Amino acid sequence: MALEGKEKECSEVNRNVYPQIEPYSSGSLKVSEIHTIYWEQSGNPNGHPVVFLHGGPGGGTSPSNRRFFDPEFYRIILFDQRGAGKSTPHACLEENTTWDLISDIEKLREHLEVPEWQVFGGSWGSTLALAYSQAHPDKVTGLVLRGIFLLRKKEIDWFYEGGAAAIFPDAWEPFRDLIPENERGCFVEAYHKRLNSDDKETQLAAAKAWTTWEMMTAHLIPNEENIKRGDDDNFSLVSLYWPYPYL
Repeated sequence: MALEGKEKECSEVNRNVYPQIEPYSSGSLKVSEIHTIYWEQSGNPNGHPVVFLHGGPGGGTSPSNRRFFDPEFYRIILFDQRGAGKSTPHACLEENTTWDLISDIEKLREHLEVPEWQVFGGSWGSTLALAYSQAHPDKVTGLVLRGIFLLRKKEIDWFYEGGAAAIFPDAWEPFRDLIPENERGCFVEAYHKRLNSDDKETQLAAAKAWTTWEMMTAHLIPNEENIKRGDDDNFSLVSLYWPYPYL
């Protein structure tokens, strides 16, 4: 009964976001010799500009991200960061640092002829939003941060080294069991090794386990649609991003 109550509560929250809308424009922007990023705009073309920074790193945007914003008030700008979503090349780490992403945000702002905008970021996107705002404070009208994750060691250790297992024990077991007992002193390092393996089967198995763990813990009430994304080879391979900055 308690679970049913939570599901009903989550359903009410979903109904309280704005209706689904389609972009009125979209395109791609070449930001380096290697990378081209996908962008789109929806809502009111003359509205207050807001740029959405997705999580991950490498998570990409989805149509549901448009629903955070009042489409009558906001000019809603979404884009996929380097190597993520519809941006190309997929899952590429070369020339893909935080500073490269900050530069891309500015290039996109200039490309879309936006004088200044509100910055909205969640999870990894909250870190990127803060970094961009510190680098370009005169271009930011306001910040909205949600699901704040600042990539501090204590946050990473809690989530990937066993702390979150107390809340999601069923999700933790397959994530843990992929790694031999003698390598469980640091799961991030063990997964990093496998995600960068020359053996594609080893790499993909690690990518799927990592992604499934993240998808199963993204919501207190499991979201089956998100969890299934762990079976998507292309989506799972963006896990290559995750352990990369910490070692």
